[in-house]
Parts: sequence; structure tokens; C-alpha cells
Amino acid sequence: MPNKKVMISLGVLIFPWLTVPFIGRKSFVRFLPVATFANLIIIVFTVIANQKKWFKNKNPLFTNAPIDFTYILGPHLIGTLWIFKLTYGSFRKYIFINIVLDWVNIFPFGGALKKAGIFKMKRMSPSMYWGFTVFLAVILYGYQAIIEKVIRKTKSSQPDLEGAEDTGF
Repeated sequence: MPNKKVMISLGVLIFPWLTVPFIGRKSFVRFLPVATFANLIIIVFTVIANQKKWFKNKNPLFTNAPIDFTYILGPHLIGTLWIFKLTYGSFRKYIFINIVLDWVNIFPFGGALKKAGIFKMKRMSPSMYWGFTVFLAVILYGYQAIIEKVIRKTKSSQPDLEGAEDTGF
């Protein structure tokens, strides 16, 4: 039987993906670039954080990886898609939801991962990390706004293709 850490890590990775069908194909495609960009930033941040010993990750699924792929490919990616689907267009709602969810992610959820022996803040306080994630949320909203502007500009400059079929996902 797999140990407790493996089961927790698998749950963290798999559970968010069970919600993907409810996001919808259009929203998934629309917000995938910003979610991917967010993950890229978190990956770079994690590499730096590991070098500076800001936190320690003992993920049993990817033992030799310097990055917590369980979190990045699970709740972070899917959570970003959901947050944008539910709030994009209202910055106030978006930032409020991010502030609350980042706090829950870092304090109660992070505390549970610490108790399980999977993740521990070391030279960076949870409050500092929370500030970073809220700042990142602002950057991501701006990034999505730029993407939306480019898409609108591209659509308005293309000729109307009547009768063109959607080839699907």
C-alpha cells in the first residue's frame, strides 16, 4: 500500500483535473495561455527559492525534481483556469478571490502539507510568499488583458469566414 505522502501528493495532482470538464472547452482554451504563463513564473520562482532555501519540498512523486510538479500541474494550473473563468472581466472580484484563495493555499493548505512532511517554509515567511502570489495575480490579470486585446484585434482584422466549421478540440 502506498504511503500517506504519496496518496496526498496523488490527490493534490489528480483531484483538480476531475473538474476540468466543467470549465468548458472555450474557457479552457481562452485561459490556458495565462495559466501556462503563471506556471512558468512559479517554476522559475521555485528554482530560485530552492537555491536560496526559501522553502523545502519533499514531494514523493517527483523525488529528484527541483520543482513541485504535483502542485504546479494540479491545483495551480487548474485553479488559475477556474479563477479566470469565474472572475475575468471584474478586476475587483478577481483580486478579492485571489487574495482569499492564496491565503487559504498558503496558510491552512500549506500548514497541512507541513504536517504531512511534504512542504515547509524555511527562509521565506508564509506572509512574504502570500504577498508574492497576490503581486503575481495582478501581473497575470494584465497579461490576460493583453492576450484579449490581441485576440480582438486579430479577429477584427480577419475576413469573416461564413460556413467555416469548428474543427473541435
